[in-house]
Amino acid sequence: MTMLQGFQIALHALRLNPLRSFLTMLGIVIGVASIVTVFAIGSGAQLRLQEQIRSIGANVLMITPGAVYQGGVRLKDGSKLTMTESDVQAIIEQIPEIQAAAGSIAGTAQVIHESKNWNTTINGTTTGHFMVRDWQLAAGRYFSGTEETGAGKVVILGSTVARELFAPGDDPIGAQIRIMKVPLEVVGVLDRKGPAQDDVAFVPLTTAKLRFLGSASNINRDSVAYIIAKVAADSQMAGARSEIESLLRQRHRIPAGQEDDFKVQDPAAAMEAQQGAIRTVALLLVAIASVSLLVGGISIMNVMIVSVTERTREIGIRRALGGRMRDIRLQFLCEALVLCLLGGAIGVAGGITLSMTVARMAGWITSIDGEAIGLALVFSIATGLIFGFYPAHKASRLSPIEALKTE
Repeated sequence: MTMLQGFQIALHALRLNPLRSFLTMLGIVIGVASIVTVFAIGSGAQLRLQEQIRSIGANVLMITPGAVYQGGVRLKDGSKLTMTESDVQAIIEQIPEIQAAAGSIAGTAQVIHESKNWNTTINGTTTGHFMVRDWQLAAGRYFSGTEETGAGKVVILGSTVARELFAPGDDPIGAQIRIMKVPLEVVGVLDRKGPAQDDVAFVPLTTAKLRFLGSASNINRDSVAYIIAKVAADSQMAGARSEIESLLRQRHRIPAGQEDDFKVQDPAAAMEAQQGAIRTVALLLVAIASVSLLVGGISIMNVMIVSVTERTREIGIRRALGGRMRDIRLQFLCEALVLCLLGGAIGVAGGITLSMTVARMAGWITSIDGEAIGLALVFSIATGLIFGFYPAHKASRLSPIEALKTE
């Protein structure tokens, strides 16, 4: 008996009991669908994190406000702005590992161009911000030195804001828009960085303080909400971080033993750690989903044992007509493999459908991974071989005479 003949006989046998065959492969279907879905959601989450890491820029440190004490009471992190523009300048001048640094403040406001409007993030910063984040222009230019020091009425738009305010084919450069009734000239449009990054409009830091965010946020003339700094090389990240901490403690006159009023963080490192956690959780969920394959395999073995018992006389006839032990073994092993392959195929289709449904309903990013599909199918085939071998071997060992006596 050839493998092809074995599969043909197996398909015929399974068609005789379609409901039992489906219920038998249900564990395989659930296990494979779960593996494909978990891998799709996990891969999508990792892709999103990788996009965010790339959007931040390489070798970037972020300094944010920490806890402060007021009247002997510890206030929560970020409750008071503790960094200043002079801190930014000191970091640039006194730490050689730093290539560029920029302070920023941010808020939200309505951006208007003619009859179109869009609510977006308004970020007041300097040209150093774009150098730190390796953010290139799609059109136009960055802020000039005069515009930065003189609160120039200029704006650089993220690609999402430019798309929402201007019709396709229109050139935003040189156009006038309004933010909080202040007219601004569009001098640049940024390249895409990702959906979460592109919905922003940048204005000079002095412009933001004097015209938009200063009075609303109680920001004094020198304060910034956060600082980002670009380190020359990855190997210098730890040293640069330590030097920034020492410099700011000295500048802020923080006594020894007292907690810093700022935090220096490596966003990329934090996201990579989160990415590792996502991978660990995904593997754990896959291990749990694999239990369904185990249950499905046990179910297949039980049903195949029952099938051998029901078809003992058939086995005896085949042996009496010249069927060899390996032919009987191949016949029943093919039946187990067909059950697992059909279950795996249905499970893959179900997993893809489920992951797409989850992505659409929850707004998540999913990525259908060919390796995950291949791995799930390999698991299902292995399940058929492992749990189908014993019933097949048992059938092949039946004595033809004893089998023919069976009613």
